[in-house]
Amino acid sequence: MKLRAEALSGALGKGLSPIYALCGDEPLLLDETTALVREAINRPGVAERQGFVADARFDWRAWMAGFDSLSLFASRRLVELRLPTGKPGVEGGKVLEAWCERPPEDVFLVLLMPRPDRATQQTKWFAALERVAAVVQITEPTPEQLPAWIGARLARKQLQADRDTLAYLAARVEGNLLAAHQEIEKLALLLPPGPVSLDVARAAVVDVARYDVNDLSEALLKGDAVRYCRIIDGLQAEGEAPPLAVWLLAQELRTLYRLAAGLALGQALPTLMKQQRVWDSRQALVSKALKQFPAASLASALRLVSRADRAAKGLLREDAWLMLKQLGLALMGRADLKQLEERYGY
Repeated sequence: MKLRAEALSGALGKGLSPIYALCGDEPLLLDETTALVREAINRPGVAERQGFVADARFDWRAWMAGFDSLSLFASRRLVELRLPTGKPGVEGGKVLEAWCERPPEDVFLVLLMPRPDRATQQTKWFAALERVAAVVQITEPTPEQLPAWIGARLARKQLQADRDTLAYLAARVEGNLLAAHQEIEKLALLLPPGPVSLDVARAAVVDVARYDVNDLSEALLKGDAVRYCRIIDGLQAEGEAPPLAVWLLAQELRTLYRLAAGLALGQALPTLMKQQRVWDSRQALVSKALKQFPAASLASALRLVSRADRAAKGLLREDAWLMLKQLGLALMGRADLKQLEERYGY
């Protein structure tokens, strides 16, 4: 049975599953969800809790054999098995299938794993989990959802913040939910119940945002100029070298240009998306970007990103990060692409 994390609490109140598969990439949310399941299972009284990590040296058969008999002093057991890679291998998959077919009596199994990719979802062991277990998909809030997420967490502490304050807080903790949680806890300790002003938030909250280079192409596709610049500044401040960011943006721009060229020739967008291997989850975002960025602008951006690539490799005396910022802003209509090309010698 598939469950969203938001529905887990209600499902736990209706009854317990013999197996829980908690799937998530965000450590804070995974830990909180695990604590929720532990509490529900422990409510009737579980005398023994065991934890295991299925790394490359994990002996699956010996692990399974250990549950043939229960402890003399424990009528129920809670077993937590962490799959760091989310892939148990052939032997592990068979053991998990066998467990699903005949769960050991009075043993609750909680699997902790990253969100499964498409290949994992098509395996026999994962299909067995979906038939027998409560499979909980734990998703972190998107940048657009983060202010509301922070607002809900503040409300638990009897604190309220307006839209501007929430936006400020979100910008300071984006990509770092654990730090966001810590900042909210700090505000709860510093302030009495009631509103949190923007001035107080500025004084109290440290800028702990973390960015991934993949966030850059997402911001570009969304046409979010403010976030695009903030990510570049953040990556540069963290000491990230520009070549990877340049390469990823070049790949994104190349895909967009090929799609735009195909559309101009009368080809169907779904067919083009398949040819360019655009994932289903990104197709809506890419479609929106195609409407925003003309083919001629994409061609100009590709020429500029080629120059940024040479700058990133030290072949030109230019600031590659600055060039990426400028070409992104120009593509989003915040600067003149032609003037930018002339400036860099095109």
